[in-house]
Amino acid sequence: MTQMRHSELRPRYLTTSVRDDFPILRAEPEDTGLVYLDNAATTQKPQVVLDAITGYYTTINSNVGRGYHRLGLASTEAFEQARVAAQEFLGAAHPEEIVFTRGTTDATNLLAATVGRRLVGPGDQVVITGMEHNSNLLPWRRLAEETGAELVVVPVAVDGRVRLADFTAALGPRVRIAAFAHVSNVLGTVNPVREMIAAAHRHGVVTVIDGAQAVAHRRVDVRDLDADFYCFSGHKVYGPMGTGVLYGRRDLLVELAPYQVGGGTVKGVSFAEPVTYVPVPARLEAGTPDVAGGLGLAAALRYLTDLGWDAVRAHDETLVRTAVEALGGLDRLRIIGDPAHDPSGIVSFAIDGLHPYDVGGHLDRHNIAVRCGVHCSSTFLDSLDLVGTVRVSFAVYNTERDLERVCDALRTVRPGFWTTEQPNTRFL
Repeated sequence: MTQMRHSELRPRYLTTSVRDDFPILRAEPEDTGLVYLDNAATTQKPQVVLDAITGYYTTINSNVGRGYHRLGLASTEAFEQARVAAQEFLGAAHPEEIVFTRGTTDATNLLAATVGRRLVGPGDQVVITGMEHNSNLLPWRRLAEETGAELVVVPVAVDGRVRLADFTAALGPRVRIAAFAHVSNVLGTVNPVREMIAAAHRHGVVTVIDGAQAVAHRRVDVRDLDADFYCFSGHKVYGPMGTGVLYGRRDLLVELAPYQVGGGTVKGVSFAEPVTYVPVPARLEAGTPDVAGGLGLAAALRYLTDLGWDAVRAHDETLVRTAVEALGGLDRLRIIGDPAHDPSGIVSFAIDGLHPYDVGGHLDRHNIAVRCGVHCSSTFLDSLDLVGTVRVSFAVYNTERDLERVCDALRTVRPGFWTTEQPNTRFL
């Protein structure tokens, strides 16, 4: 394999000092400590996020919107400012277009149960693509099964891409909703979402975009995309677990019935009179919210924005393209797809004769964390005739040294470690 050249590897803007912002990595020596390359599954958290969470609980802990006292008012104001941070992060027109959720899965289920139930009936169609994560497949499949609708799957080409022509061809007169990923969680493939949304709108189809793998790697402007609904998970963008954002155009959100009912969703209740629900977004946020999580998520979004999108993109492009060149030179290793075409932080590969879990275990013994298996996208992997992949995914704190250590570790695989057949075991 060609040796990696430091001058070509070094990201142009972000430096190793970013690593110091993350306590879990700060104490780890760069040459022997943790190499964390499982960022598409979840990112590590910077100190500012941890401080925001701790600061909430130690200074203004109180339920929101329910108490007319100092702590309650401060907590409510902080939570609504977190909503504004999410609005600004996505380029939404109004704060009330931001609904806080538990993540992308929660948001997709919410939409299937509200928009789906409102628009889809027997004989209608819902369009998805063949590369979707289970969280953007199963809610729509269940909706189709329960309503008598048809789930239409746009095929993925052999290079791991969805062709715009294939997507457009699926948009017949019976289609009510089209749901698709901005970026594939398996290959890092970037879909032409603006063009796909425009094609859907020409057919009067409502669009739902899974942005879970996009928002940590590229500036997303929902108005520029003309998205109807766009969702992402906080923990994949340096925020806390169990947090997320659903953006919806205000004219569409106001038509939705509550996903769940309970505290905070109604103006008043009697045993006999019809229930009057509050406006969105509160109507879609039943119960006590994760206020600390919302503040932590807002801190994460501001942190990433402050790094600068040009710097983040340059960093991503440098590491992905370097990884493709370096890993592609290893014996028996095949890069899946074309991650260097429009880098988005993910490089997936397979090694002939070796199960992905064997590779992941070997790397773990070298203190390197990657993801291996089918990544909750088994239908996509089946279409590529793969038992799974090893997924290396980057964040702002990763460096060229991380890549060198991955390649060094893969070179140490013992000859007897290789097998002639891949096991049939399927891991999620």
